[in-house]
Amino acid sequence: MTADIPEVDIRHGKINGSVEAKGTSEKLEISKLRQALPQVFAVSAKNLLLLTFGTTLGFPTILIPSLQKVDADITVTREEITWISSINLFMVPLGCLMSGPISHRLGRKKTMLFINIPFISAWILFYYANSAPLLFVALALTGITGGLCEAPVLTYVAEITQPHLRGMLSATSSMAVIIGVFTQILVGSLTDWRTVALINLIFPTICFLALCLMPESPYWLAGKNRLKEAEEALCWLRGWVSPSHITGELKTVYEVSQRVIAGGMDDKKEYWWKIFSKRTFIYPYILISLGFLISSFGGSATLQTFAVTIFASLDAPLEKYTATVFLGLAELIGTAVCVIIIHYTGKRMITFISIGGTGFCFMICAIYDYLNKSAYIDGQMFTWVPTTLLISSAFFSHIGIRLLPWVLCGEVFPAKGRSTATGAAACTGYIFASIINKAFLYMVDLMYLWGTFFFYASVNVIGFIVMYYLLPETEGRTLKEIEDHYAGIESLNNKPSKDKSQLKEKWAVSNPAMVVDDLESKL
Repeated sequence: MTADIPEVDIRHGKINGSVEAKGTSEKLEISKLRQALPQVFAVSAKNLLLLTFGTTLGFPTILIPSLQKVDADITVTREEITWISSINLFMVPLGCLMSGPISHRLGRKKTMLFINIPFISAWILFYYANSAPLLFVALALTGITGGLCEAPVLTYVAEITQPHLRGMLSATSSMAVIIGVFTQILVGSLTDWRTVALINLIFPTICFLALCLMPESPYWLAGKNRLKEAEEALCWLRGWVSPSHITGELKTVYEVSQRVIAGGMDDKKEYWWKIFSKRTFIYPYILISLGFLISSFGGSATLQTFAVTIFASLDAPLEKYTATVFLGLAELIGTAVCVIIIHYTGKRMITFISIGGTGFCFMICAIYDYLNKSAYIDGQMFTWVPTTLLISSAFFSHIGIRLLPWVLCGEVFPAKGRSTATGAAACTGYIFASIINKAFLYMVDLMYLWGTFFFYASVNVIGFIVMYYLLPETEGRTLKEIEDHYAGIESLNNKPSKDKSQLKEKWAVSNPAMVVDDLESKL
């Protein structure tokens, strides 16, 4: 049972008995731009951490083809190549398990500051690596550290932003990761992988310095009874205002943080184990796991990691690194398009376009490669076909299915147990991606490239059918409506009308809430 929270008034970091500030009353007159700027700055500093994580995901794309050269400075076997493509993803879930407790203990800001240190260490290790085991250690370190990002990044942006800015600023997380991946593809086409590793030291260094200038989450500070610091943080985040301007919000922050902490302790003692046997957990977990399965085994994850090798195998008319840059650019544009249009199209439509487009591209590539390898056509005349289709598949996958599971993670799970459920779903996604990357070279040996592409296309076709029946339309719906859908109370098959959606948005703006789910993530 949740403990009662006494009525309090908080001024200048202390709990006082008077509502008025010694007879004075100030009305906040401040522009919307000034209110938004500090929140944008804080989220941008956090996004530098996600950009750094993105660089670790994109680095194997340029590392693998360099190690496959005859004159490579590190000799690796085919088996070791498969581990280089996947070991970082295998290690991410381990970091996820530690992320929540560390973030809760140290705070959002300190955790993000700490995470930059192993990232810097990993890039230094990459630069001086002279054997495959050292590369494994560096990759494993980036994976664990990437997992540590899970808890603080979403909770930080949710706890420092005002409700009307939260959605837009949260959507920048995926963009930051994709930009990080793209920087590796771009810089890797211009210089060698050791130099890229050295250049990558810039990102965590700038991130560390930027985060030093940002405030800690006021909700976390209030939850630790550090009220003076919570007040200072809130003053900074609301436009560098005086304490009298944020008294009401500070009071809400304190009351909500204390209520959630008290309620959370009771829930953990009495109900935590029952939550995961309910359909409101099981069905959403199956849906998100299927999304990750289609995303990973549908070809887009492997295409990103082995892009240079695949373009070389298909005799792309562009230089293989140039073609990979265009592929990375297509991923970036696709992500931007998704962020912009998903509110208007809804998740179902954009997901079906994404899966259908991706499956079509891989199917035609499979047919082309089979006909070319079997000498039914002169492949030299049509080399632009697979190159264009693979770049198009990167665009289609990133307008929907690659981002969908991460978006759903923050929506479809019930409030009780959301943190653990989201963490479990995220771990599932990374495991799927690591398995398909590990298996790629073996699949090509067994089924040839055209057979592998046909497998990817088949996964997309089956995924399209399954998602048609299982995916609800959560866009424009409240979290309560989504939870009722999985409880069997109502059905969400269509996007709500514009009028109803506007009413929900107005309600959300006037009812801010603390996000305390330490394992939620939009990565």
